[in-house]
Amino acid sequence: MISIEKGSVAIAFVREALSGVVERGLAPDDFLRRAGIDPSLLARDEARVSADAFGTLWLDIAAALDDEFFGLDTRRLKVGSFATLCHLTLHTRSLREALLRGTRFLNLLLDDTRVEFDAGDDVASLRFMVLRVTDEQRRRFAHETLFVMLHGLLCWLIGRRIAIRTARFAYPQPPWWREYIAVYAGDVGFDAAQTVFTFNALDLEAPVVQSERSAREFLQRAPRNFIVKYQNPKSLAARIRRRLRGTPPDAWPGFDELAVDFRISASTLRRRLDDEGQSIRAIKDALRRDLAIRHLTRSRQTVLEIAQLLGFAEASAFHRAFRQWTGVSPGDYRRRSGASDPA
Repeated sequence: MISIEKGSVAIAFVREALSGVVERGLAPDDFLRRAGIDPSLLARDEARVSADAFGTLWLDIAAALDDEFFGLDTRRLKVGSFATLCHLTLHTRSLREALLRGTRFLNLLLDDTRVEFDAGDDVASLRFMVLRVTDEQRRRFAHETLFVMLHGLLCWLIGRRIAIRTARFAYPQPPWWREYIAVYAGDVGFDAAQTVFTFNALDLEAPVVQSERSAREFLQRAPRNFIVKYQNPKSLAARIRRRLRGTPPDAWPGFDELAVDFRISASTLRRRLDDEGQSIRAIKDALRRDLAIRHLTRSRQTVLEIAQLLGFAEASAFHRAFRQWTGVSPGDYRRRSGASDPA
């Protein structure tokens, strides 16, 4: 079942996660079933799974391979490596110090990729340097996974999401490149000389606010809690999601009404969401996307009825939005997912 609170993950990432399992002669269907993922979804390009299911799959593969990095590096990232990274970076004063300590540790563990960061007056950069040439699929998923792990940890350390300005990847554009806009940044590019993420240099001075106690809670929920994007359950964005989830989309409040609901000014609402790297539009679009997928695959409602339920004034507007989210039309998504069209 798709969870609109926790988000969803494209099936392409599930396929990539299973590649290390297949290489070692293990049965991928066993891992999928234990994670509550129907194996038939692998054949459907438009399919999505919940972040919770993908997190369970990640942990199961890590335990089977004794590798928290899916077998993507010449050297295994043995189980417990991420927890050690968490505790090492926890006892720092700022994000800058955490990055210095964290990248040093990762560079001791990894043989095929080196992680570096630098900062100017305005922009900081996080770079993944390829040290050993691997095939394109391994390099692609290694960079995807390494960023999600590191970004999730860093956001947790300072208690808010670090907004990524630009993301450039050292490989060709994959068919599921639209997912990168939701997972990484609005400004993405491919075929770059290096994989590079940029963010606001001021974020480097943000204090580390976590403790050993909160670290235990964080690690108990990892990696489910940062697979899609780091979500602080106490953040304003999370509170807005909960507020919207309890209301039909066609009755969702506007920006000014939300500001009144949360007893803050509109300018404060905008500033706080900017600080979290979020926007009302992005929050609503993500909720609408997952609701649309659930209705298309689990109901007999027509596309027009679903469009109206989601608050679209016209079916054509829903079609355009759904194509931006998934790359296909609502009707094509329903047919390819195996769901039957309503009579």
